[in-house]
Amino acid sequence: MRTEPNLRRLDRVFARLDREPERPAHIDVPRMSRHRVVLFSGTLAFYAAIVWAVVVSSWLVRLDWQVMFFRPYQQWPQIHAFLDYYVVLGQRGPTAVMVAAWLGWRSWRQHTLRPLLTLGAALLLLNITVGAAKYGMGRLGPHYATVIGSNEMWRGGDIFPSGHTANAVVTWGILAYLASTPRARRWLSALSAVTSLGVGLTTVYLGTHWLSDVLLGWAAGLLILLALPWFEPLIARAETSILAVRDRRRSRRAAPVPVPVPVDAPAPALSPVPAAEGDAAPAREPVAAARAPRAPVYLAPGPYTTRAERTPVTPAGSRRPPHSDRVRGAAPARPLAGG
Repeated sequence: MRTEPNLRRLDRVFARLDREPERPAHIDVPRMSRHRVVLFSGTLAFYAAIVWAVVVSSWLVRLDWQVMFFRPYQQWPQIHAFLDYYVVLGQRGPTAVMVAAWLGWRSWRQHTLRPLLTLGAALLLLNITVGAAKYGMGRLGPHYATVIGSNEMWRGGDIFPSGHTANAVVTWGILAYLASTPRARRWLSALSAVTSLGVGLTTVYLGTHWLSDVLLGWAAGLLILLALPWFEPLIARAETSILAVRDRRRSRRAAPVPVPVPVDAPAPALSPVPAAEGDAAPAREPVAAARAPRAPVYLAPGPYTTRAERTPVTPAGSRRPPHSDRVRGAAPARPLAGG
């Protein structure tokens, strides 16, 4: 019936999972190739250019104010409710939990800690670099701007670069970075790019970030993904150390194997002690043989026994012959005279 196709699809899914190797013989670890170095250098130059354009209050700052005065959330209010939920894809807590759950399953499946350790290293780099830039430049957001046309730098803010955008680039891009096949890496790269682009534009739509904040957030997240191969040796050493600690704890918890006692060995407590010559052997009582089981005792019915528990008063093996002609409660019949 309808349940059979579902079971067949489910069986195909589990069969495909079973074909996945427990631990790949060769894990493709990305290296810092020349192409990656060129991309890293170009992204770093773009990062520095955005910061310089904001610091000197160039045309980019004027564009920020124009977009802010345009107020996209008032121009297209019908998509406001959807974008309020979509921007969650750039928040640190929910995205880290979802991606960590998937990478934890991969770590358990492949018996390696590299996926989780790579995610931890990327998030640590994100917190250090983006956090330092935010508090170092101290830019105020559009809702807290004080002077029209100003870059709002070094005024105690924490808006530049956009943390939502950088987190979306790193969190979803780490899936493409750890992909096991080139095809999966291409699809996941495109998906993470579209997701992070949407998160950045959503923050501009909601008015929580300047446009330049989003541009710098994209650059900051991409720099972390491009720099991850430099940290691969450190991740490998951390995995080796963690697994070595686990193996030592397992060896300590292993209990010693008990020595088996032979079954046919005589019990020392039951063996007689030989008496020495010239000494009187202590008197010992002979061990009585096993007694035969007693016959069941039939007791008279007591006041607390039920009718079903009562037993006949006459003991078994009575010498009194049975009288079938007697009737209970009637007088015995007398023989007739003259008979």
